[in-house]
Amino acid sequence: MSKSTTPIHIIGGGLAGSEAAWQISQSGLPVVIHEMRPVQSTDAHQTSYLAELVCSNSFRSDDAMNNAVGLLHEEMRRSNSLILACGDTHQVPAGGALAVDRDGFAKAVERTLTLDPLVTIERSEVKDIPPDTWDSVIIATGPLTAPTLADSISNLTGEEHLAFFDAIAPIIYKETVDLSKAWFQSRYDKPGPAGDTAAYINCPLDGTEYEKFVGELLAADKVEFREWEKDTPYFESCLPIEVMAARGHETLRFGPMKPVGLTNAHTMEKPHAVVQLRQDNSLGTLYNMVGFQTKLTFSEQKRILRMIPGLQNAEFARLGGIHRNTFLNSPTLLDPLLRLKTAPRLRFAGQLTGVEGYVESAAIGLLAGRFAAQEKLGQVPLPPPNTTALGSLLKHITRHGNSSTFQPMNVNFGLFPPLIRKVPRKQRKPVISQRALADLDGWLDGTGLAAEKISRPISNSSLVSLNDAESLR
Repeated sequence: MSKSTTPIHIIGGGLAGSEAAWQISQSGLPVVIHEMRPVQSTDAHQTSYLAELVCSNSFRSDDAMNNAVGLLHEEMRRSNSLILACGDTHQVPAGGALAVDRDGFAKAVERTLTLDPLVTIERSEVKDIPPDTWDSVIIATGPLTAPTLADSISNLTGEEHLAFFDAIAPIIYKETVDLSKAWFQSRYDKPGPAGDTAAYINCPLDGTEYEKFVGELLAADKVEFREWEKDTPYFESCLPIEVMAARGHETLRFGPMKPVGLTNAHTMEKPHAVVQLRQDNSLGTLYNMVGFQTKLTFSEQKRILRMIPGLQNAEFARLGGIHRNTFLNSPTLLDPLLRLKTAPRLRFAGQLTGVEGYVESAAIGLLAGRFAAQEKLGQVPLPPPNTTALGSLLKHITRHGNSSTFQPMNVNFGLFPPLIRKVPRKQRKPVISQRALADLDGWLDGTGLAAEKISRPISNSSLVSLNDAESLR
């Protein structure tokens, strides 16, 4: 079998691995996904589905003109992303965010790949660096990489992995929420993609209730870390609520419990603090606690969370938890095409590369899959322009990140190159986004692997013209 027809191997069937496999199969090449579940599970997964969402069910903002992750959504749609296509199909109400029915989404990803004749799914654990006969490999095992493989990667790279703790939020049965105390509303009544302005359940706390809640939170029993885990830092954008509370009594009110943009529908008053619940499945029977990741013991979670008005009788479909994440020092180890510098047949993708978030993970999988396919086809892979969300994220993890302080990063406009000419502040993000989409279209048309564009029209009468945007590069 020639090199061009030997399959590309992907280790890990999460969002990044699934997206990479899809991109490769769409180029007409065979690909094998090696997924260890259900043969070997992890501390966070609950099913054997490919692309299972282990934390929130939200892909965050879907605003392609004013939010960097929303722009990344649109770029991935235009790049024929399987993850975004399945996310759009299994969307649930979440205001301006793209949230999905987690089981419906994962089942759709797995079904699509299972039915693809160029995709083979092998349910077994890869415990070591693959043999040289696997001439093209993408390692996308995520932040929960099995210890044996993680040790093998560490030995190969000669670099210690960096690690942080990541916590997940509880999920509540909607029927157990007391709507005589809680109410439906999105912040500032902002409509979501379907026009819904009441996508969240809001549970209000007055000043006394809030102080008591914080006090109990600080005094509650927490999960004890093992000795070797005690010095591992948290990821700052996903802190447990008790860690936030320990930083000051008002911290939660300026974080996940901020009351801005909300009015209590029962009293018509502004609440002192609010806990928001977001729909977690298409049936609308499950709601997750937004930003309420925690490492409290299960018994303490039930006791303290039921102190929140509206949740006094709450029943939990899943309680919060905590797990240790692993990622590479990518600016040191990876080249601009996501290849390991010392062993270029090996690529890395997803959260293992030091991106944070579902969409960012899938985005790096998309790029790794395209790069690997282009190499197999004898083409020269071309990274996306750094003016795009895809390109700016790639450049950060492979070139611009500071290797001495490298930490997982969400996509944000701070990663994009600045505009050459000044524009009014309110138009800056839309102009950057228009520039990105124009440059992305050029990249897709020039790679030789331009895919069918899955894109919803973007219109906004307040935006500057595309010609103006291009002139401001």
